[in-house]
Amino acid sequence: MRTRETPNSSELVTYAPFTLFPTPVPEAAFLQALAVQTHFNTLVDKISQDPHFLEEALASTIQADDFTAKLFDIYRHVQQEGRTQSIVVGLIRSDYMLDQGEGGTSSLKQIEINTISAGGFGVTDRLPEVHRHVLRSVGLLKESECVQDNNDRTAGMSAALAKAWELYGQQKAVILFLVEDVQISKLTHRCLEKELWNRNIPAIRRKFEEVSRRGSLDDDKKLFIDGLEVAVVYYRNGYMPEHYTEQAWDARLMMERSLAVKCPDISTHLAGTKKVQQVLAKPGVLEKFFPDQPQVVEQIRATFAGLYTLDMGPEGDRAVAMALANPDEFVLKPQREGGGNNYFGEDIVRVLQEVKSDKRRAAYILMDRIQPRTEQNIVLRRGLPLKLTSVCWEIGICGAYVRHEGELVLNEVAGHILRTKSIEQDDEGTVKGDFEFLWAVNVSPKRRQVEWKVVY
Repeated sequence: MRTRETPNSSELVTYAPFTLFPTPVPEAAFLQALAVQTHFNTLVDKISQDPHFLEEALASTIQADDFTAKLFDIYRHVQQEGRTQSIVVGLIRSDYMLDQGEGGTSSLKQIEINTISAGGFGVTDRLPEVHRHVLRSVGLLKESECVQDNNDRTAGMSAALAKAWELYGQQKAVILFLVEDVQISKLTHRCLEKELWNRNIPAIRRKFEEVSRRGSLDDDKKLFIDGLEVAVVYYRNGYMPEHYTEQAWDARLMMERSLAVKCPDISTHLAGTKKVQQVLAKPGVLEKFFPDQPQVVEQIRATFAGLYTLDMGPEGDRAVAMALANPDEFVLKPQREGGGNNYFGEDIVRVLQEVKSDKRRAAYILMDRIQPRTEQNIVLRRGLPLKLTSVCWEIGICGAYVRHEGELVLNEVAGHILRTKSIEQDDEGTVKGDFEFLWAVNVSPKRRQVEWKVVY
């Protein structure tokens, strides 16, 4: 990855932070997360096609949160104008932690669904090989055989983009990577671009400002930039308020109005909001999306943690009181992606005391705080001393789907990602920004606990 001191320099790079040893994950939890992913793919896609649900679910949030409101304004504009593209592509990641309950029981609980700029593949594809080497080098041969290969992530995610490009049907059209100004993770993007180029699909990289200045729509709403027709817009940027200027908002609207396939389109972006996550946990809601499929509903609902509305009214009042009485048992979540945005402990009290009596509180949701499984590991990061430390992990399952003219023509699990952080951190992990956690991408689901003191 590039360095924060020189984020746009091709000459100065460092390694992505990672753990020295692979993190052991219980096999049952790992398989459970894999098994439910295609259902989450379907659920996100169904939500994106349901204007009534999105209107109702986000009604209070758009009154309280300016960023969500601006996204929703674009959504309304596109809905009123009429959809111009029947091809939809989704690259999503569903993140989980293992919650340690009373009596030694544990259960897999979903943290969030990422529907825009879901990262974690590319340069980390080589980590299984690194971890196997480390385990063999200290004599843990049986354990090294349990490390899971994970080479399908970049190929699986790029296959969905390639399918959307193919369905667009214009051989000379390009896939546009909409990228950030500070491009620390550019090398990860390059891995995905390489897969596309291997399929003879050209990819270009542009920023919002460049799309604003040099992009345009023709009479048929085809999107062009620098004279190149764009078949697919892949958003690697645009999920935080600070990513936008007025020109950037105009560029986002232009792209959403265009014939280009969007990954994600604006409705899929909204489907990944925390408020939608909270509404889905209400009784009877999942059944509306999966009628006559009780087993699917049961699989999805089993991963939900406690989620509570903070809307104005008696239900929201109870949630506020509950959080103020026991702040260490909850997480306060705004409608943001990218890590480092949630509130814990006394910060929950501070924020809720400020907004508890007005509609601003509807910009947040409340979630039960996960009591995670912990392990001992050694963190490798530039400038960080080597020492044995207690860490917890979060597993993300990548999903890829493509819908064409109302039918899912691709719906797949595209691999997994394991991210690790010190238990001393709450939300921001050891690495802020693009790498919220340390990469420990492979898992060893069958491996018993290693005597780390012997290894160390």
